[in-house]
Amino acid sequence: MTFTPRCILVTGGAGFIGSNFIRWLLRNEGDVQVINLDALTYAGNLESLEDVLANHGPTADGRYTFVNGDVRDLELAKQVLRGDASPKTRAPDCIVHMAAESHVDRSIMGPALFVDTNVRGTLTLLEATRAELQTAARPFRFVQIGTDEVYGTLGADDPAFTETTPLAPNSPYSASKAGADLLVRSYTETFDFPAIITRCSNNYGPYQFPEKLIPLMITRALVDQPLPVYGDGQNIRDWLHVEDHASAIWSVVTRGEIGETYNIGGGAELPNITVVRSVLQCLGKPESLIRFVQDRAGHDRRYAMNTERICRELGWRPSYRFDAGIVKTVQWYLDHRGWWERVLNEAYRVTNSLYLNAEGGR
Repeated sequence: MTFTPRCILVTGGAGFIGSNFIRWLLRNEGDVQVINLDALTYAGNLESLEDVLANHGPTADGRYTFVNGDVRDLELAKQVLRGDASPKTRAPDCIVHMAAESHVDRSIMGPALFVDTNVRGTLTLLEATRAELQTAARPFRFVQIGTDEVYGTLGADDPAFTETTPLAPNSPYSASKAGADLLVRSYTETFDFPAIITRCSNNYGPYQFPEKLIPLMITRALVDQPLPVYGDGQNIRDWLHVEDHASAIWSVVTRGEIGETYNIGGGAELPNITVVRSVLQCLGKPESLIRFVQDRAGHDRRYAMNTERICRELGWRPSYRFDAGIVKTVQWYLDHRGWWERVLNEAYRVTNSLYLNAEGGR
């Protein structure tokens, strides 16, 4: 049975995945309104949505509304769910919950914020939604956007993660996301709550904050800065273009089954060093820029996603091959230098503290 939402509340919509999802949704679904609830922490950037605001904001067709706020604010969440975000917006009939602290290295430096935002923030949204649906019952979906990191790590010959792989998070970040996922599951089981969980692999594409691997390598290589690569560079990730992730989320929203989990991956398992070399090749930069640094504490060796379920049941397939997607991504950063230069001071400060000053770096 197809679910067709009319108004979607996206939490964390000013972040990398959130802004791309909002743009994709408004471009492809002409009847949908979007409310973006974002606290605008360091990784949230309204500049990433300037085109969306111009085309769909209050002075345009009114399909896009921004609310500056924290997912841990219960009263604000209730207000938005009642439809009080703006005079032009309906009461949401779907939440796509993306708001989260998301960088593993930052979680190692300060775990408490990750637990507070990712676990308590999710709990707050669940409670606000449950209260709203008790007051104004309607067809509804709550889609929890998770991560493959909750499954832990794989050996070289292990089969890929499936939706039934036991959770075994190895970082404070992934533990906080696992906790959030389990809260969502508990609400479905205990309160018959209309929730679905997705777990995605590593995303890449435009508007990604330059502390993450691919934009970090691009922006540093462009100014001939050293490229810090953890350990031996052989940690393997499955790379998913953010636009493919957006289309997968929409498939889950509209056709996913309540109470179920769907893995989302790009089918591109690659060692980190291969990804870095691909960036250098695109830019025509030498591999001498690569600097191997002390490995991350508890660094998971390999992630791989089995996506048979979402492909079989929902008919979704990734459209980007990594070799084409990385070229397009590098070109975007070349074409939008002003965007990433304005956030580089923060990204470089983090890079220096996390990687380049690490003892034992080589």
